[in-house]
Amino acid sequence: MRQINLLNVTIHNIRMQELLGRLRNGGIVFTPNVDHVMKLQKNRDFYGVYQEADYRVCDSKVLMHVSNFLGTPIQEKISGSDLFPAFYHYYKGDENITIFLLGSETKVVEQAQKKVNTKIGRDIVVAAHSPSFGFEENEQECQKIVELINHSQATVLAIGVGAPKQEMWIVKYREQLKHVKIFLAIGATIEFEAGSVQRSPKWMSEIGLEWFYRLALEPQRLWKRYVLSAVPFCYLVLQQRLQLYQNPWLVVEAKKSKRLVSMKK
Repeated sequence: MRQINLLNVTIHNIRMQELLGRLRNGGIVFTPNVDHVMKLQKNRDFYGVYQEADYRVCDSKVLMHVSNFLGTPIQEKISGSDLFPAFYHYYKGDENITIFLLGSETKVVEQAQKKVNTKIGRDIVVAAHSPSFGFEENEQECQKIVELINHSQATVLAIGVGAPKQEMWIVKYREQLKHVKIFLAIGATIEFEAGSVQRSPKWMSEIGLEWFYRLALEPQRLWKRYVLSAVPFCYLVLQQRLQLYQNPWLVVEAKKSKRLVSMKK
């Protein structure tokens, strides 16, 4: 697979159909967007977790435009909200593929489960669960969720609790999930599937304005994500274009190594 370096994220330059086929063998899928990229500049734990993904695919038309600007074009946008329905349609006839949905509110995730199963014509989503707010910090609750997933015997975990929670939870607990082979971090997709939140019109998504649509719907929750990160993101991209960008975590490691060498002397 060809890979694209965008700041400190390595994005797999792959098309949807190829990704769907490859997932038959399992894997962890993260979908980087501008918000993820900016978090990866500041959150070292998130950066470490991101390296564990088998597939990091472009979630954003904005990142596609930026990649073109950098001279490394990305073939296709594969957002979580596009990947998930494509995934369950692709595997609708494969009885070995069963999904556990984790995220959102109880009514919403259960509605998403019902709608997906109705579309497919079988119970491909075998179980769904809404975790409490802050569940990721409650080990007892996390172990209960692990038990629920294992009991369901689902082979796919689709988790939508926002970044970096969903990515970090996958990496922390994946070894305890006995039957799960495919891990999908899907953000707001559960709400889209349930119909509780509407996606932007297709034309807005195609030109890179889906973020604006979501901001208009939820300005209080999303303005910091989309507005405050815009200027520093553009500055970092310009640095990369001028070959001045440095991965902050590699810089930290280099300084540590240098100190250790100095101490040994």
